[in-house]
Amino acid sequence: MTVVIAGAGPTGLTLAIELARRGVPCRVLDKAATLFPGSRGKGLQPRTLEVFDDLGVIGAVLAAGEPFPPMRLYRGADVVWEKPIYELLGLPELEPTPTVPYPYTWLIPQWRTDQILAARFAQLGGVIEFDTEVTGFDQGADGVTVHTNRGPVCAEYLVGADGGRSTVRKMSGVEFLGGALTEERIVVGDVRATGLDGRCCHLLTRDGDQARRFSLWNLPGSDHYQFVVTMAPGDEIPALTLEGMQAVLERRTGRTDIVLSDLRWISLYRVNLLMAQHFRMGRVLLAGDAAHVHSPAGGQGVNTGVQDAYNLGWKLAAVSAGAPGALLDSYEAERLPVAAEVLQLSGLLHRQGFGATAPAPAAIHQLDINYRGGPLAVDTDPSGALRAGDRAPDGLLPDGRRLFDVFRGPHWTVLQFGSDPVDFGIPQVRLAPNADYDVPVGSHVLVRPDGYVGAISTRADVIRDQLRQTGQAPAAISG
Repeated sequence: MTVVIAGAGPTGLTLAIELARRGVPCRVLDKAATLFPGSRGKGLQPRTLEVFDDLGVIGAVLAAGEPFPPMRLYRGADVVWEKPIYELLGLPELEPTPTVPYPYTWLIPQWRTDQILAARFAQLGGVIEFDTEVTGFDQGADGVTVHTNRGPVCAEYLVGADGGRSTVRKMSGVEFLGGALTEERIVVGDVRATGLDGRCCHLLTRDGDQARRFSLWNLPGSDHYQFVVTMAPGDEIPALTLEGMQAVLERRTGRTDIVLSDLRWISLYRVNLLMAQHFRMGRVLLAGDAAHVHSPAGGQGVNTGVQDAYNLGWKLAAVSAGAPGALLDSYEAERLPVAAEVLQLSGLLHRQGFGATAPAPAAIHQLDINYRGGPLAVDTDPSGALRAGDRAPDGLLPDGRRLFDVFRGPHWTVLQFGSDPVDFGIPQVRLAPNADYDVPVGSHVLVRPDGYVGAISTRADVIRDQLRQTGQAPAAISG
């Protein structure tokens, strides 16, 4: 089976890695000449860091980034206050625990994330086909013919990870519903800047009015800053040039000592909340911004796309190995409700701004996303706090390993809590019931390849049936 992935951003590359490490042939096509050069999606949430741990890139991601810096508000050249972002969002600052090894939102420019993922894909034998634009497709009962500017490509499945203006989505005919969140426009880009001290998100104003700020974020591992400028309705849109941004900076701050240079990337956009009404149309699937577009508030965009791909990858591989094609229906069933919740959350955060009552921290960190009640969640005795469909927590084992060490890789895992040993033909660990895994004594907990609980039951036949229905055979998942 061959899968064509349109788009070499974080979503497409995550999916490509997932397929490549399972031996599923895929072709990644991107109409650009190179990887995206800008910092756009710069915040990785804790759940995404867990995904990157599994994909084998967490060391590079941590080395290339840093925890989110404090926010610093200026009135002219004077500092009014400096506060951690957690405080401004009304959230407690989290600390590492055995169950949550990566509690911090991680600041890393998107161009660096893309580079790290592309290098991992190359390590697995993958090649990104740049300057290759998907222009359309035809699908039949047995496959998809993908039309490109370089000629047709035949595949069993096509995944559109080609951004908010997705050609794949448009050609599929699926409805993309929603609209503009506000009439504001936002200008974002990357520049060098002199005249600033300290590593912060510098909120530069003339008189302390945050609505008229010029924001400059220090970017780790780079001399560049990301700038963000919100243009209210009626504001004249500046020239999208270095000179245009320098003029806006001086007008909004009254300062001429901050000098911008080396404009690397710039974009003007309106904040939209849009979602495709289906994520699967036969052999064509959508992921990331191609499936849902929302406000950057709360740093949800890249993260939701990465997790779309993480959910879809093992399912495409299972179908390739002989699982029923209907398994792919669970992708939409699980991820579409998540996307709808993320749209609602990002819209709320955008409207309220800093300093208002915020949602619970897990809602932003994406650690509480679950697939309870979904087609792949089986509970025969749902009396414990942990339920099928939940994220499987990390934890420390007596031999010094973490549970994430056991989960890491493309396989399923069974955790056995006080039950009689049963050989399911997949990796398994015997544990004592505990607060982090609050399940009935004697339970088998089946953990999916994407780190979610697929089933909890004291009955071994339930676990075997779930493995069989998802196309898992011991020979295919032995390591």
